[in-house]
Amino acid sequence: MDAVAVFGRGALPLIRPPPTTTVCCFTPTRTANLSRHRRRHDHLSAFPSNSNLFPQLSIRSRAASTNNESFIFLPHLVASLERVDQTYIMVKPDGVQRGLVGEIISRFEKKGFKLTGLKLFQCTKDLAEEHYKDLKGKSFFPGLIEYITSGPVVCMAWEGVGVVASARKLIGVTNPLEAEPGTIRGDLSIQKGRNVIHGSDSPESGKREVALWFKEGEVVEWEPALAPWLIE
Repeated sequence: MDAVAVFGRGALPLIRPPPTTTVCCFTPTRTANLSRHRRRHDHLSAFPSNSNLFPQLSIRSRAASTNNESFIFLPHLVASLERVDQTYIMVKPDGVQRGLVGEIISRFEKKGFKLTGLKLFQCTKDLAEEHYKDLKGKSFFPGLIEYITSGPVVCMAWEGVGVVASARKLIGVTNPLEAEPGTIRGDLSIQKGRNVIHGSDSPESGKREVALWFKEGEVVEWEPALAPWLIE
């Protein structure tokens, strides 16, 4: 307590009252403003929380469940990524002629995928047309068939967890000039019409193409000794 002044003999000191404690409270208007602020920045969160700290998210979740919307449960997503798939990889005639077969195989081996089928093969016109049947209406289709049948190709079947998506990343985009350095096309080719390699674009295509290019008994099931060091 602080004495402020004394007037006259025996006067008592004037006492300054203690400071008033300020209590912060949220008015309805302030609460509404905070909610709007949170909603504006919800999209910046990679994993939005449904906790009580963000009540509008809980409300949205309840509304979604009322409307019977379906959501991907994270463990289910992880399980789908851990599925073992097959992919068909083909070194095209230009890759074979340039002696790039060993380099390409090495990249898949170093990644940790399992080679289950391998052969040098002279592709026929009928097989090429069946393989590229989805492109039959394109203007470049005749030239593509002529190119694929112009020399031997190396056919490969690879197996592994997420092998299709990973192989596409290893290969790079169709146009080598747009492919990232470190990818097969980004490092080893410069033109779309001579882009060295083919890879299946989906797990379904992988199964179809492996069955198309390999006869029964040409795909081998085996267990690599390094498997425990690659997959938990």
